[in-house]
Amino acid sequence: MVARFDTYLRDVCGLADATRWYRRRYVRAFLAGQFGDGPVTVGRIAPDALIRFVTEQAHIQRPGSVGVLAYSLRSFLRFLQFEGELSADLTGAVPTPPHWSLAPLPPSLSAAELARLWGAFDRATALGRRDYTMARCLADLGLRCQEVAALRLDDIDWRTGVLHLRPGKSRQAAQLPLPAPTGAALADYLRHGRPTTPSRALFVQHRAPVGEVAAKTTVRGAIRRAFARAGLPWSGTHILRHTAAARMVQGGSSLKLVADVLRHRSIDTTAIYAKVDLPNLSRVALPWPGRSL
Repeated sequence: MVARFDTYLRDVCGLADATRWYRRRYVRAFLAGQFGDGPVTVGRIAPDALIRFVTEQAHIQRPGSVGVLAYSLRSFLRFLQFEGELSADLTGAVPTPPHWSLAPLPPSLSAAELARLWGAFDRATALGRRDYTMARCLADLGLRCQEVAALRLDDIDWRTGVLHLRPGKSRQAAQLPLPAPTGAALADYLRHGRPTTPSRALFVQHRAPVGEVAAKTTVRGAIRRAFARAGLPWSGTHILRHTAAARMVQGGSSLKLVADVLRHRSIDTTAIYAKVDLPNLSRVALPWPGRSL
């Protein structure tokens, strides 16, 4: 059932693998809780089961994750209707978690924390050079793990200092300026770290099978281990994307430029980073009407 749902997401909805992965994950969890190891009986999917599943997950998941979970269930219910297996529209039974636009402050690493992260890589070793370079791609360019893993040697234009990105989650190709520290890390890795291999992938495995393409899990694992070595309380890699955006905004870049670099489809997605520009915000803040302490 999940495999059929995935085919629908890919061929009918045109979704990228990263988006489909989350939807498969949550739908599989729902079906496993509802039917266990038995067959999936669509007629037994009732509103109370949907409400109970979302409510239970809301106690253990972050608000953003609960929103993705709810949307995944609605997408699955629409798939069942599309296939003619479900006559009633149950999408309205899936609870909508509360969401206040632009409410959270995006987490990012400070300059000191970034320095600790860079120091957690042993750049005297080939593996350390590779992991450090992958981290620079995440924190300097705001790339996603799957985008770093998909980079190829031909994607770097050394003469113009441009990195070419193939269509990924946004389904659009892009060109990004290559910052000097990132370019230096790439050059050092290619000259002194990358194993000899016929693969055109930029980042490859340093352990068996040596020379094979590094997966996105390789990128994610390298960053998580570096966080642990640096004593930083993070496990997800998305904070490096937030860090790239925060540094650009604090450096004077416009939100439109940040949106272009991060390849956001809507400027509204980027607007949350306006809250991290504290110096500019302090200039427009009104005085507190109460007495000063």
